Amino acid sequence: MPRSDLLKRPAAARETMRDDTARYLVNRAQFKNSTQVRETIRERTPAVRKIEHTIEYLDLVGSCHQFVAPLGRLVPRIRGQEFTYDERWTVRRGTSKARAAVAWLAAAIDNGEFTLDEQLAESLKGE
Repeated sequence: MPRSDLLKRPAAARETMRDDTARYLVNRAQFKNSTQVRETIRERTPAVRKIEHTIEYLDLVGSCHQFVAPLGRLVPRIRGQEFTYDERWTVRRGTSKARAAVAWLAAAIDNGEFTLDEQLAESLKGE
């Protein structure tokens, strides 16, 4: 019996998907197929890329706002508060990661530099 007929049987499909390698390969194939379909749609329908651009632009603007707006409320409220060394260090580590991300975004927008180098990746992860 061909494998394709076996996989039409729920019990056989369930057993196959219990195998980590088989599940990984199926997921990888599904991802590759969906990527190919997306690319075909983009090629055939230029409006799709324009819509994606608008969504990505709005995500970027929204991300910036989501970072800045809470700071505008929080920073004035911390006046007179004292922070421990660990608290200051944690906030400084966060601001360092934010600076790195902002510099990366600015370079991507201004210069078309979209690569995430190893040092930046480590900085964003917090290592």
